[in-house]
Amino acid sequence: MPKSGWIGALLPLLAFSMTLGAQSPKDWSGVKGFFRQQISDAGIVGASLVIVREGKIEADEYVGYQEEATRRPVDRDTIYHWASITKTFTGIAIMQLRDRGLLALDDPVVKYVPEVRRIHNPFGDVSQITIRRLMSHSAGLRASTWPWGGDRPWQPFEPTEWSQLVAMFPYTEVLFEPGTQFRYSNPGIILLGRVIETLTGDDYEIYVAKNILMPLEMHRTFFDRAPYHLRDRRSHSYVRTDGGLEEMRFDFDTGITVSNGGLNAPLTDMARYLGFLIGDPARPEYEGVLRRSSLEEMWKPVIRAADGEGGSGSDVHAGLSFFVERHHGIEVIGHSGNQNGFLSHLYLHRPSRAAYVIAFNTDASSKSRARPRMTRDVDDAVRDRLLEELTER
Repeated sequence: MPKSGWIGALLPLLAFSMTLGAQSPKDWSGVKGFFRQQISDAGIVGASLVIVREGKIEADEYVGYQEEATRRPVDRDTIYHWASITKTFTGIAIMQLRDRGLLALDDPVVKYVPEVRRIHNPFGDVSQITIRRLMSHSAGLRASTWPWGGDRPWQPFEPTEWSQLVAMFPYTEVLFEPGTQFRYSNPGIILLGRVIETLTGDDYEIYVAKNILMPLEMHRTFFDRAPYHLRDRRSHSYVRTDGGLEEMRFDFDTGITVSNGGLNAPLTDMARYLGFLIGDPARPEYEGVLRRSSLEEMWKPVIRAADGEGGSGSDVHAGLSFFVERHHGIEVIGHSGNQNGFLSHLYLHRPSRAAYVIAFNTDASSKSRARPRMTRDVDDAVRDRLLEELTER
């Protein structure tokens, strides 16, 4: 069987789906047990896995607790923080504006955000920082948004005002000639969020809600702090180190960094997003969100990327707000997220019209004899085990 059909061949085996209410077949029991064992080995409090094909959930599995103290189980309504997967929504919003004739991808970002002129570029004019290069993390900007803060209970989680970021621009240097290298950059995505606000007059959250979340019926998706009626469905988050398990901030605000990491959603809403990415000619509202050709444009490799910086593996390229990865000879489109104890990954396999998301509410960031796995190890191992299941058949 060709590897290129791995998800399509695998999905019929995943008949344990809660959605379908079927009994787990023997063939899936090993994978399901492996998933649970990996979570146990890492000491992860709660985790979820959802596989979507042709716009529908075909398999899902939920393990552990959304809050360790109360032992409330993770389920289909549990809301995770998706961290940097937010960047894919920001990229789609930029492509919407491009398709509507409001910007060009090769426009210098200073055209829309004049404050960028204060950034020092030793390689030439700051106009070398273009929208396209920001989307592909090749603009030369630093990785971190804020060089300090957020580690004291009295400090905001992230800077809360645009003026705070602008104040750092005179102390910000372009690190390499734009377009020549890859460097994952959160400030670059914040600049894209500012472009969206400048051109539309809407706050970033409002624009994305009106132009992506609402047409995709992602009704329980929100940015930053939870609406009151959803707060008890929001997962808590944790970091596990050699010192034990520490609970992180709950119901936090990503402030001015919202466009690079502020998204929160249950797995059911993320499944709707995956359905949009997979595409369906019978769903005209998908084209209303973004033309299929524009999505495909986002998935073309632009520059060789680095493992663990949004994508994963030894063969990973940055596209436009997504990553193009190859694992065991199989190409997938993906993006990961990691913030405040939450880790997640989104994968799309175009030939089989299938995709999945995996989410964890615990960053197990060290190994020990008692806890031999870290969360990123689990993320990689589950992906590779799915491929292994296929190749054994």
